[in-house]
Amino acid sequence: MAWRSVGANNADLIRQLRDYGVIATEAVASAMIATDRKYYCPRNPYMDAPQPIGGGVTISAPHMHAFALEYLREKLKPGAHVLDVGSGSGYLTACFYRFIKAKGENANTRVVGIEHQKALVELSRENLNSDDRSMLESGNMMIVEGDGRKGHAALGPYDAIHVGAAAPDTPTELINQLANGGRLIVPVGPERGTQYMQQYDKDANGKVEMTRLMGVMYVPLTDLRS
Repeated sequence: MAWRSVGANNADLIRQLRDYGVIATEAVASAMIATDRKYYCPRNPYMDAPQPIGGGVTISAPHMHAFALEYLREKLKPGAHVLDVGSGSGYLTACFYRFIKAKGENANTRVVGIEHQKALVELSRENLNSDDRSMLESGNMMIVEGDGRKGHAALGPYDAIHVGAAAPDTPTELINQLANGGRLIVPVGPERGTQYMQQYDKDANGKVEMTRLMGVMYVPLTDLRS
């Protein structure tokens, strides 16, 4: 099973995820191969399991990042605006950036990671610069400090939104920041209760449809006081 795999290195981990069928497309594999987890995960970077990154926060297992990229890939195009809520160490934000850049350069592309812990905001920027300084220097990617539950309206609306922690119920504010034609994927459900990864698609007329993707187990989406 994919979540029991351990890679000898980053490329080997991604190969295993492809072999297990978690990664279905070459574009997703390429973005994940280009983004070495060693820059973003100090412990066991090539183990397919959540790992601590500090501040009581974990980085999700690689197979969940792969699922996120696969579910959002048709929305990740040059010129797209993408929001990564609870961006943590910056890993998936970097994958989104590289996925889009591989399709073409566009000055309007915006990949935004939002994190409410100042220490993690600073850590993620350091991680991204250790990986490749040109990502943040491009102006197409940024990490901002804020309450991700409220999104980041300043750079919306978004063609794709990913949430890396569980919302207790339907995340209305994030749905409001979806562009027409956009997609949001978010774990929904109570802490230590039944949670599902849910996909919200907003059509050209603004109508929203929800699809339940799979059962998951995530830490809750919080602010600094909770």
